[in-house]
Amino acid sequence: MENGKEYRVPCMIMRGGTSKGIFFKEEDLPTDANERDQVLLRIMGSPDLKQIDGLGGASSVTSKVAIVSVSQREDADVDYTFAQVSVDKPIVSYKGNCGNISSAVGPFAIEQGMVKLEEPVTKVRIYNTNTDKIIEAEVETAGGSVNYQGSYAIAGVKGTASPIKLKFIKPSGTLSGQLLPTGSPVDKLEVPMVGEVEVSIVDAANPLVFVRAKDIGLSGTELPEEIDSNPEMLQKLEFIRGAAAKKIGLIEDISKSAWETPGIPKLTIVECPKEYQNVEGRLIGQEEIDLLARMMSMQKAHPTYAMTGAMCTAAAAVVKGSVVWNILRQDTNTQNLRIGHPGGILEAGVDYTENAGEVIIDDTFGFRTANLLLEGSACCTI
Repeated sequence: MENGKEYRVPCMIMRGGTSKGIFFKEEDLPTDANERDQVLLRIMGSPDLKQIDGLGGASSVTSKVAIVSVSQREDADVDYTFAQVSVDKPIVSYKGNCGNISSAVGPFAIEQGMVKLEEPVTKVRIYNTNTDKIIEAEVETAGGSVNYQGSYAIAGVKGTASPIKLKFIKPSGTLSGQLLPTGSPVDKLEVPMVGEVEVSIVDAANPLVFVRAKDIGLSGTELPEEIDSNPEMLQKLEFIRGAAAKKIGLIEDISKSAWETPGIPKLTIVECPKEYQNVEGRLIGQEEIDLLARMMSMQKAHPTYAMTGAMCTAAAAVVKGSVVWNILRQDTNTQNLRIGHPGGILEAGVDYTENAGEVIIDDTFGFRTANLLLEGSACCTI
């Protein structure tokens, strides 16, 4: 057997929100797309459920990559491409973005000298190539470097850190230019194993398909382990996601959704607020949240909630007649939408206007934290 080609690629491992990924400068990766994907798969250790021979953490939220470069755009400081590296398949998907990983792009750009540092806050304008959208990140800085320490806590991450404000500018229409890809706030899908089910397909920051928990035999309070241990439910959920993907033209055969478009649209189960226990056993009261939400990620239940998912949920909350809009209380504050997810509560907001009955999303926003975990080189042979 011939010896393969060896790679040593400078990188940083960073936590962004409730996800963790490897951050690369674009110039340090192979320019050939296929070669780059093979390098990313080997660095992560995929495909392997344990990712034992790589840097991945054996789950979708820890098998992520950010590729960053100085931008040539007037409205951005850096360009950022998100890559979801499948754990169990030889797939690197560039469809859609990750809001949690996005929260660490600003700190990475500052660490790499890609933007001018200003104190006490450095604003980093990020162009996401996956969605063709601009994200503004406000990163706290002190003493000439990123300040990772602070008192802000997010559900799903132990301890506290400094807050990073993310604002997704004009987030609608990452696929087709429309907030509602089908033109309707509600669609009825005919789904194998399920029958007819009502969904809302909304595209802001990332495309999501929302379905009400009670319509598919769930309560909305389920935790990830309960969903993941039910193969029949996982299949039903993937069929719903596949049917939505077919509806908006991403695939032709819903049975191939996990291979052809594994990351988008993201399936999200929502329900009216009710008391539930989070993964740490904390009791979260009905009055603390505006809705229950459970999200799927790469055919498994998300352990917390995606940041782009929160952005899209906030947008869906102001679309009259949508599945999300229908379960909210009339007095819900959409500047501070409180999403009850398995890890706890995530707050998101939306600024919007209405024109002749059409909702126009100006921006969606929320807060995350990030941390630099390691700086060095990733090594692999392909």
